[in-house]
Amino acid sequence: MKVAITGVTGFVGSHLASHLSAAGVEVVGLSRRTGIDVADPAAMAAAFEGCAAVAHCAGINREIGEQTYRRVHVEGTRSVVEAARRAGVRRLVIMSFLRARPDCGSAYHESKWAAEEIVRRSGLSYTVVKAAMTYGRGDHMLDHLSRSLHTLPLVASVGFRDAPIRPLAIGDLVHVLSAALIEDRLTDQTVAVTGAEELYLRDAVRRIAAVLGRRVWVVPAPVWAHYALAQVLEWTMRVPLVAKAQVRILSEGVVEPAPPCDPLPADLGPRRRFTEEQIRAGLPEPSRFGLRDLRCCA
Repeated sequence: MKVAITGVTGFVGSHLASHLSAAGVEVVGLSRRTGIDVADPAAMAAAFEGCAAVAHCAGINREIGEQTYRRVHVEGTRSVVEAARRAGVRRLVIMSFLRARPDCGSAYHESKWAAEEIVRRSGLSYTVVKAAMTYGRGDHMLDHLSRSLHTLPLVASVGFRDAPIRPLAIGDLVHVLSAALIEDRLTDQTVAVTGAEELYLRDAVRRIAAVLGRRVWVVPAPVWAHYALAQVLEWTMRVPLVAKAQVRILSEGVVEPAPPCDPLPADLGPRRRFTEEQIRAGLPEPSRFGLRDLRCCA
């Protein structure tokens, strides 16, 4: 069996590719780094030839130049659907966000929702996977928080009332994606995938700090201050410590899908809790934020 993955060099795409390859699946990886952009349906159609399914994992969490939410999430998804049709691909699985929805005032959420709708109306056999905040080796959550704790043991919670999260282990997410891609499960469904344990962000930060052996102070800060900081970081950092879309995500919590989804079968439900073992497995090598993380010094 052959499966194509867009965004294969990204966090989810790379883990999915490794999982499928280990299961004996031939993987065709596409990304801007491999020279095939989601804005090029002709190139993608050629790459999709002979593939039974496509996993559309390409996405961004902040806009840089021409890489806008509309171009990547909306127009890019249209191109993927067009390419899949040209190549005769029978199944399309798209990665989305748990609370992607229309008319909510967030360009990130709304563009993800628009991409979902394109897939649902494509006429192809599809699965839309709406995932919660996902962690593992190479993510933003553990990577950025651990580097922050090595740099300065102070973390500001988003707002004065901490919203709950359900951290999702990348292994649990890949299990669901694999079932949809190679087992023909979850056909024509939109499913929500959240972690096995609900907790507050401040508690997640303290668990990470404990694994690192670092002391940490978690202090509340108003949401508007986080938006202001996120804007500055998006302007100045190669990979922002926090983006405006992430501020919105954390301020409203990441527990329930919006709108409601199809139920996830019990055997595909996530099992991994946010434990010391899981955290340690996902942590990068110890490092701090420095000048190399700034755009001007990259």
